[in-house]
Amino acid sequence: MLPVERQQQILTWLEQEETLRVSDISKRFKVSEMTVYRDLKPLIDQKKVYKTSNGITLIAQNYISSNLCCYCHKDSMTRMSVQLIRKNQQVEQTCCPHCGLLRFQAIEDTVSQIICRDFLKDTTISAKTATFLLYADIDLNCCQPQVIAFESMKQAKQFQLGFGGKIYNFTEAIQAITIDMNNAGCCHSHK
Repeated sequence: MLPVERQQQILTWLEQEETLRVSDISKRFKVSEMTVYRDLKPLIDQKKVYKTSNGITLIAQNYISSNLCCYCHKDSMTRMSVQLIRKNQQVEQTCCPHCGLLRFQAIEDTVSQIICRDFLKDTTISAKTATFLLYADIDLNCCQPQVIAFESMKQAKQFQLGFGGKIYNFTEAIQAITIDMNNAGCCHSHK
């Protein structure tokens, strides 16, 4: 079997199984692991597969090198962006916590981490431990209802003093956005 044929077979297996170990591929093809690594290199370089600690996984083509929010399709390369890291190592990017929380709710069982940025310090934080401010009287030119993430409750309360709004934890913020969307409708057509 030619390397190109093995590569195509690897992609087919990944579509069916999501992840593969190099040792398993080696056994299936009855070739050395070094041969498998040589076969994988072009697939990794072409960003068709992602190398993990246990082997490889398929990269979802619709999110590769995309700077668009996977939920509303706005620019996701902003300081408000949120990353969802799925159990298969696929990373999805959203433009803001509003979209990030809604996307998390839709695919919760497949997400291993959800990461956002503190609005004031612009540092990376876990969304699950963040404090969220909704309905603040500030226009950030993003999805409605606007959701602003803070690392600490104290900072969220201080911001709230100046701009109003309501403070929620992770779970409460998802519920509040969902209720608001059901009552008033969402700012995007994608649900």
